[in-house]
Amino acid sequence: MVGYAFMGAVHSQGWRTAGRVFDLPLEPQLTAVCGRNRQAARAAADRLGWTSAETDWRDLIRRDDIDLVDICTPGESHAEIAIAALDAGKHVLCEKPLANTVAEAEAMVAATARNPGRIAMVGFNYRRTPALSLAQAMIGAGRLGTLRHIRLTYLQDWLVDPDFPLTWRLRRETAGSGALGDLGSHIVDLAQFLVGEPLAGVAALTTTFVPERPVLAGASAKLTASTGVDRGQVTVDDAALFTGRFPCGALASFEATRFAHGRKNALRLEVNGERGSLLFDLERLNELHFFDGTEPGAEAGFRRILVTEPDHPYLAAWWPPGHGLGYEHTFIHQARDLVQAVADGTQPSPSFTDGLQVQRVLAAVEESASKDSVYTPVSPSTDGEGRAS
Repeated sequence: MVGYAFMGAVHSQGWRTAGRVFDLPLEPQLTAVCGRNRQAARAAADRLGWTSAETDWRDLIRRDDIDLVDICTPGESHAEIAIAALDAGKHVLCEKPLANTVAEAEAMVAATARNPGRIAMVGFNYRRTPALSLAQAMIGAGRLGTLRHIRLTYLQDWLVDPDFPLTWRLRRETAGSGALGDLGSHIVDLAQFLVGEPLAGVAALTTTFVPERPVLAGASAKLTASTGVDRGQVTVDDAALFTGRFPCGALASFEATRFAHGRKNALRLEVNGERGSLLFDLERLNELHFFDGTEPGAEAGFRRILVTEPDHPYLAAWWPPGHGLGYEHTFIHQARDLVQAVADGTQPSPSFTDGLQVQRVLAAVEESASKDSVYTPVSPSTDGEGRAS
């Protein structure tokens, strides 16, 4: 695993636990973790359960005792590490968004094509929430009929303080984009996952509410004369709001922001079809709400499905009904699905191709926002690329 901060910690939890819960065809062995500081990497290895530590990812992928590389770094390094790992004969798991640009994502997909025996997955973990997997199955089974609308919001508040420091997530060269890539990529992927096809086009607004922030010690910045405080420019969006259209005719709306006071990790969605509706709220992640529009009006209403039954997705391996799961379980499910794909020799979902499709949507959002919200088609896929799966 390359990187060991927040994402590295939850990925480690997934790798440590998957084989203890699920009957896996292969056993994950946490062989090496990589970080630039040797002492910190060694401490992370001890804390997170990895056998050894490296300080250069190139040394890691040269090791013949490593079969899979898990990339948990900022977006600027995703393409270089993933392509090198695939070309070295490794399987790859890469955190979302897949890359910082469409060109980088295309190069990553090309690397999978020239290494057909290697497995490559992008880490959109919310697909592995049992309630959302159930929602996708219900939609696929026609429970909602023809889809009409899908609405998705992802709201956080960790940037509302204008004196929050200028971290890597606030610079385009490291993060690619702001709330759009960090949060918007999740809800774009979920929309395409649930609808079952890629977005055809978007119309968008983005904004940056706080254009400058204090710079962490050692980072480059300009000196703001009026305050005498080292501040650097925020070069990504703080919020993104956009609409979209699917080829099937369904309309979509998306909102992603890190400036919503009181919202810590509020991902919510609603899907409306000709026969009914589904509602999901990540803060109540063991629940899915279903409205059956075929029932008599006098009896109809949203009903809560408690998604903890053994015949619900993933749950046969877990606790008795009514004993809910949490955020970290999505990463355990991700590890389980990836190990199964490696054992079967089949490309997993979401694949790098799915990640490329999300990247194309993000690029279309930015293009639309730069042109006063003009409707912007998503770049067409070629050779079967970009199908939502």
